[in-house]
Amino acid sequence: MEVEQVVLSPEAQRKLYKRSLFVVVMSQIFGGAGLAAGVTVGALIAKDMLGTASFAGVPAALFTLGSALAAFLVGRISQRSGRRFGLSLGFITGGVGALGVILAATMDNVFLLFISLFIYGAGTSTNLQARYAGTDLANEKQRATAISIAMVSTTFGAVAGPNLVTPMGEVALIFGIPALAGPFILAAVAYLLAGFTFLIFLRPDPFLVAKAIAVEQEKTVQQKPKEAGRLMQSKANRIGVLAGASVLILSHFVMVAVMTMTPVHMQNHGSGLSAVGMVIGFHIAAMYLPSLGTGILVDKLGRTVMVIASGVTLSIAGLMAAFAPGESFFWLTFALVLLGLGWNFGLISGTAIIIDSTDMKTRAKTQGSVDVWVALSGTAGSLLSGIIVAYSSYAILGFVGMYLSLLLIPLIIWVRFKGRTQRIAEIS
Repeated sequence: MEVEQVVLSPEAQRKLYKRSLFVVVMSQIFGGAGLAAGVTVGALIAKDMLGTASFAGVPAALFTLGSALAAFLVGRISQRSGRRFGLSLGFITGGVGALGVILAATMDNVFLLFISLFIYGAGTSTNLQARYAGTDLANEKQRATAISIAMVSTTFGAVAGPNLVTPMGEVALIFGIPALAGPFILAAVAYLLAGFTFLIFLRPDPFLVAKAIAVEQEKTVQQKPKEAGRLMQSKANRIGVLAGASVLILSHFVMVAVMTMTPVHMQNHGSGLSAVGMVIGFHIAAMYLPSLGTGILVDKLGRTVMVIASGVTLSIAGLMAAFAPGESFFWLTFALVLLGLGWNFGLISGTAIIIDSTDMKTRAKTQGSVDVWVALSGTAGSLLSGIIVAYSSYAILGFVGMYLSLLLIPLIIWVRFKGRTQRIAEIS
């Protein structure tokens, strides 16, 4: 099916929309499994190699920094060549990074570990950017739901990943690889499968089709001033991009900061790898599993309401993490579930705001640029979380997360007021 044929047929567009969502779902199942490895054991591998927990946040910082670079590149490649090439390249690069982590753990080479984790980060950001692929042919009432379908499909792999820490460790030992590197075997296979799924099956490319449709629409409205005015109102607006980016950055910072140090905190209080894996598994399930319901709520109740819900949920999570006993599996799980849920609210509502605020000429590029800052916020959260816990406590980290989360509420209210004021000024 050629791009030109799809552009001229609304029925073909609907079929491609559904087919693209299916391809995204399949790739996200694989990608979710790859995502979990670095989150679960990256900090523990570094702690074993370096002999201290002070730098336990470095691995997460490295793969989030790598994901920042990948987000920028994937966004630019997608804008120019389509989602198919951008996303497949990002996932395959992440798989190569996972293979490097396995080699570094086998050689006990910290330098190679850090380089490989940086490369592995490409899979993390690509896994997030894949959520956009299902929205390219969606209308405004479908966008958050389309995002949620992509997100919820990640759950299958993301939940299985942490709970396979012990089994994959045993598999690693069979091949003479350190047990902690076992999950990265799963990550390598998962990311490579996700990459080749996009490369082989995402045809025609939905983003290229959407760009072609936008060009046709512009040609049509050139002869109709009223429709041209409405089209101009739907173009990219800076206030909307600022709002969506702020929500994504702040919610991601809080989530990564608390999540990164939870495995170390639990291990310091006597928890084993299985318990750590289960807590992270529940956390990642809460990050992705509620997505379908969240998408419907974002489309029905509005973006602003769900951003406020994100701020409230994340702040409660931070407070619970601060007061939960270090040896309490139940309370830490509860705190991490709320942390994941709050992140889910923020991610889907913030992403929908960005899509609403961009046009096809700049959309993928803008999405990539925003995800750069999201990744950098994760890097900052990872680094600062290790320092905060090393020089104070995990409880203080929870309080910091609570205070930062509450900032989402006045932020989104201010941005909404600013946007409304701008629209009134434009009309008058």
